[in-house]
Amino acid sequence: MVSLWGSKNGEERLDGDEGEPNGDDTPRQQPRHAEPDERTRLLPPRNDGYLDPDDPAVSPYNLWTVRALRYFCILFFMITFLWWVLLLVSIFVSPPMMHSRGSGFFDFSYTTLTLGNLLVAILFFSMPSKAMEWGSLVVAFFLLVDMIIIVSVPRVRVEEGWVGIASVVWATLMALYNVLTDRVVAWGKKEEEERLTGRKESRRTLGEWCGVLTAFVIMVVMIVVTILLTATLILRSRDAGLAPPGTRYYVDGDKYQLHVACVGNVTYNAHGKRNPTVLLEAGENPVEDTMEDWVFAAYKNGTIPRYCYYDRPGIAWSDNAPSPHSAGMTSDALSEALARAGEQSPWILVSAGIGGIYSRIFSSRHVKEIRGIMLIDALHEDLLYKVARPGRGFVLWARGILSPLGYDRLAGAIAMGRKPEDRVYGRSAYQGGKYIKAKLQENLVANSLTKNEVSQARNIQSDKTPLVVVSSGINVRKDQEWDSKQRDLTLITENLVSWDVVSAAPHEVWTTLEGRQILEKRLGELFKG
Repeated sequence: MVSLWGSKNGEERLDGDEGEPNGDDTPRQQPRHAEPDERTRLLPPRNDGYLDPDDPAVSPYNLWTVRALRYFCILFFMITFLWWVLLLVSIFVSPPMMHSRGSGFFDFSYTTLTLGNLLVAILFFSMPSKAMEWGSLVVAFFLLVDMIIIVSVPRVRVEEGWVGIASVVWATLMALYNVLTDRVVAWGKKEEEERLTGRKESRRTLGEWCGVLTAFVIMVVMIVVTILLTATLILRSRDAGLAPPGTRYYVDGDKYQLHVACVGNVTYNAHGKRNPTVLLEAGENPVEDTMEDWVFAAYKNGTIPRYCYYDRPGIAWSDNAPSPHSAGMTSDALSEALARAGEQSPWILVSAGIGGIYSRIFSSRHVKEIRGIMLIDALHEDLLYKVARPGRGFVLWARGILSPLGYDRLAGAIAMGRKPEDRVYGRSAYQGGKYIKAKLQENLVANSLTKNEVSQARNIQSDKTPLVVVSSGINVRKDQEWDSKQRDLTLITENLVSWDVVSAAPHEVWTTLEGRQILEKRLGELFKG
């Protein structure tokens, strides 16, 4: 009989469904449930055969098409990086068959843009978005415009060469490839979500949103860069239509062209001998915007019957030369260009600033053809270390890398009304990539190759050559070293005609009336012999 108060042994249970007691009269342990924490499911597991959208197995990488696109993206990135390194090296040393008659900075910019484009595609490969797709399309459109401009404008096509054309074509193809990749990954993501989770996932995680936002910001920067490249290229196309006053001649095995121009006619003296032609060598800026003004005035005044001038490689209408390039190489190129132009000696060399280095080397290689030398506040070879400073070289390189963006040239054209004349040989010429590349080449070898060449030239120079030195009074007074080096320049020959220090004149002596008068007077004395 069952006790009213239950078994005295306690083996009976209030709930009969909890089971019978054990044979050894030991009560069963009650099941325990773990306390909920941050990893506890809020919803019960799905039993419909689909995976959770957050499951790592739900990925577009399940499709071989998507995986192949990513592998190709990495391959293209590696190829672009190798090309980028080669172009970087070619700025300083031109590999065979890769010399660009332009600055070489545009092809480097296109390759850098391509490298960034592919890197963004790799980093955010699994996070496709409309912003990325449309951004890549915009970049591809402007790159296509650039490609058309480069191929269709003859002068730009010549300056860029096959290296520049290949770079912009590759950049365009890679931008279009990124559009294709973004669309295929978006399709693959949708397919895998529908197959594995039963529906397309419309939400994004916080990490995905951060990734999409970062990619969007980078893409906006790339679009701005591409627009600036296109605008600068349009300016270059306009400038290419400005005809040179002289003629371009191929030099150095037809690798590049040098611009040479002459004013006046050949005349002869009473003995039937050819009168000397004045040959101008510019200083830091193109001769057309500096020295030619006062020399042309001397020509109009009858002081001289004829003069010629040229643009050093990379300046005004001349192409850039292969790197490295020294002053002696420029002198050899000038000799070749003059020969091709049919110009003959004798010469009176007139040079200013750093142009004095070039004239002295040219004189040493044409000793019997030189009838006089005029140095206008010329640079001494012992001061070439200032031109060769590493800090200056780095600044020139950085300016060159940024020059295709044309921020200063575009501002000048839009806000200040600068014309092609200003950009080719005028006050804005220093902003161009060709000019910057020429100055960078000058910097790289100034204290090595160029200094050795001008030192040799001093030993070779004829002592009988008439010499005129005209110095800036301002520079002589403020710089004792400059004063002493100007004095030393008067000793490069033993036939010093005159040394004039124009008291109120700056480095460009001809910008003052007194300077112009003295220069024309001394030039006439050299011509009359």
